[in-house]
Amino acid sequence: MIMRMVSSKISHILVLFVLFSQLFIYGCKESDRSTIAMGLNTSPVNLDPRYATDAISYRVSRLIYKSLIDFDEKYHVIPQLAVWQKLSPTHYRFILGEKYREFHDGSKLSSEDVKATYDSVLNSNNVSPHRGSIAMIKSIEIVDFDTIDFKLSYPDPLFPGRCVIGILPKKFIYKKHDFSREPIGSGPIKILYWENDENLKLKRISDNKIIELITLKDPIVRVLKLLKGDIDLIQGNLPPEVITWLGKKQYLNVEKKIGNTFTYIGFNLEDPIVGNILIRNAIAHAIDRESIIKYVMSSSARKAGSLLPPEHWASNSNLSGFKYNPKKSKKFLKDAGYDGLTPLKLIYKTSNDPFRLRLATIIQKQLESIGIEIEIRSYDWGTFYGDIKEGRFQMYSLSWVGLKMPDIFYYIFHSDSVPPYGANRGRFKDAKVDEILDLVRSETSLNKQAIYYKNLQEYLMRSLPYIPLWYEDNVLISKSNIKGYKLSTDGNFDSLIYIQND
Repeated sequence: MIMRMVSSKISHILVLFVLFSQLFIYGCKESDRSTIAMGLNTSPVNLDPRYATDAISYRVSRLIYKSLIDFDEKYHVIPQLAVWQKLSPTHYRFILGEKYREFHDGSKLSSEDVKATYDSVLNSNNVSPHRGSIAMIKSIEIVDFDTIDFKLSYPDPLFPGRCVIGILPKKFIYKKHDFSREPIGSGPIKILYWENDENLKLKRISDNKIIELITLKDPIVRVLKLLKGDIDLIQGNLPPEVITWLGKKQYLNVEKKIGNTFTYIGFNLEDPIVGNILIRNAIAHAIDRESIIKYVMSSSARKAGSLLPPEHWASNSNLSGFKYNPKKSKKFLKDAGYDGLTPLKLIYKTSNDPFRLRLATIIQKQLESIGIEIEIRSYDWGTFYGDIKEGRFQMYSLSWVGLKMPDIFYYIFHSDSVPPYGANRGRFKDAKVDEILDLVRSETSLNKQAIYYKNLQEYLMRSLPYIPLWYEDNVLISKSNIKGYKLSTDGNFDSLIYIQND
């Protein structure tokens, strides 16, 4: 009841603010630009596909670069640059097709570029966080201009699905070109301008249409810019009540789609306090996810029990996370040696995005009710993300986007995947988890792999390196003249390839 009242009060304040701001907006001149402008909550960090790990970088890189394969909406591997043949359990041949074969500098994409890209990721001196996912590659051999062979050190039936790294031109790799700021790919969109982090200008090759990605960190400012006409669309990262209000505007379109963006709370397991499983269990049972989803997120999410959504072939659909049970939480705290006379104090890091900060504040209040004092520290995205990668935290909240391969568990939880070699940011080390992940990599049967992964997810629920929270829906708010943008389950920006402003 208290949560509903707090949420309602905040909702009214936000909507009133937007309504008041409209008085000013309607007196402003409508923009007469010919570009298509999309408002982002944060800027890309790195547009080199060998190193990109954040959501916005991943989504933008998909437009600029193309990879050997891609995934459809049902998590099935499909050709992109190439088709493949399984010549033996340890030998895969990829044959390049005709599409996306010209780099943005005019040169032709060939098997040599594919080899150079994968060699650079495998080179330990380059410290790519994606190296671990393709470590089974023993050798890469060029057959001809269009054909390349990958030979593996052990059988891997999922190998084609690992070939998702955007292909770079060999000559620029050898020149040590800065792809992170000046990307050169073969995708349908190329970069025009990115001298600051607020405005990234892209050009669509098919029709020379200019697409602007404008970073506006404050969600209310993004809304005002949309209403004024300075931007044409926003995807996600807006307060639900503002989305509801915008949906009543005849000149705007609001669309929603169930998503698979996995939001969680992570812990630094080297920390003597949150490294204690009793403390993590206390926190897990103190979070009232149902109330947050219903009253704060306007039911625009579904409870999560693991990284992979229940519709994924390797997911454990029986898991739905931890039940809200404050009494159980207090028992865990007492067993850990904390009570009213000895309060527990923790530091919780999050980004300074207003909605993420709002969620953190609600979780803070819920934990306070069982005797845990939370100090929230919020930072700009770059500082926050840097701290998480470096392990400078006790607990934090983040989201994973675009998860397709179950091998993500190796990337996140294997003891060999501590940054910069992977995304084991909580420094989780568990011999049984390592054993399962090593076994599943050598298993040739997909059915048996699925069993391994289901058992692994049950074990992770007990060992609790993460607290699964929810899978967030994807939401698009656009001007009525915007046509052709289709939301995807993973929230990618691929529709910018086709979008039009009539």
